[in-house]
Amino acid sequence: MRVRIGDIAARLGGELIGDATLEVRRIAALDKADAEAITFLAHPRYAAQLATSGAGCVIVAPALREAAAARGAAIVCADPYLAYARLTQWWAAQQRVAPAAGIHPSAVIESGAVVAASAAIGALAFVGAHARIGDAAVVAAQAHVGEGAVVGEGTTLHARAVLARGCRIGARAIVHSGAVIGADGFGFAPLPAEGGRWEKIEQLGAVAIGDDVEIGANSCIDRGALDDTVIAHGVKIDNLVQIGHNVHIGEHSALAGCVGVAGSAHIGRRCTFGGAAMILGHLEIVDDVHVSAGTLISRSIRKPGVYSGVYPFDDNAAWEKNAATLRQLHALRERIRALEKLR
Repeated sequence: MRVRIGDIAARLGGELIGDATLEVRRIAALDKADAEAITFLAHPRYAAQLATSGAGCVIVAPALREAAAARGAAIVCADPYLAYARLTQWWAAQQRVAPAAGIHPSAVIESGAVVAASAAIGALAFVGAHARIGDAAVVAAQAHVGEGAVVGEGTTLHARAVLARGCRIGARAIVHSGAVIGADGFGFAPLPAEGGRWEKIEQLGAVAIGDDVEIGANSCIDRGALDDTVIAHGVKIDNLVQIGHNVHIGEHSALAGCVGVAGSAHIGRRCTFGGAAMILGHLEIVDDVHVSAGTLISRSIRKPGVYSGVYPFDDNAAWEKNAATLRQLHALRERIRALEKLR
């Protein structure tokens, strides 16, 4: 695919520096781009790479306008990273082949299901009784839509994704392969008198997901025990994320890979969680909280801000000594208090 940079600049709404007829064939990283590639520079930290980049065109911020002009063609945008994101969307759309509307002969559509004429149901897909598939929705090969479930307009369930019985997902959402929405929450009653056996608690709620949500591959969102688990509009969930039953995640929050959220936690709007962060159950996290990777949230957060709690790694022998010392802190504190009373 060949695209003139003048057309790209017009689409992005940026200021073009250089020959508008110059063509690029790919989008590439700054340090790997050649004369047929367009790239971007979003962080001033990498400004030194600008002069040495072989890119045919670079998307930059206004502060780097002169430096970019000195090396060749450039598109100046207020937010280069946002411009890059929108360019990738357009680029992918030009190359993507949309599934043809209709139902594959091998798909199973149970009685009472309603499938919009413009929807696409792939090979060996399953749509349960009384489920509803909206306009231009895609249920890809081997995907599963359970009884009474709802798939909104323009939403895509990729191959082998599962939207279980009674669960609902809004418009323009993306569910990647292997994701399971609506598996049972982890609910069991202990029976100590019967040798520690566990009695299953049936999960009677569902999962309600808003518009413009993306759910990564092999992520799991459990159905509620009584009320629904709720994922609000615009939430972004990475691969391998676990969301427990009755969790509520507010609008436009984002969770990176391997994050775990225990049951009944309530997360506000515009929150972010770095990879492998863990949130214990029944906690409340207010809007605009940002949690660093690997952090364990063990109590509610009632003030917006950035929170981190990663114990620094070290050489193993040194780490063991520090860990042993840490275990003695309480006793040392009591000894210090006793000594202070003697003063």
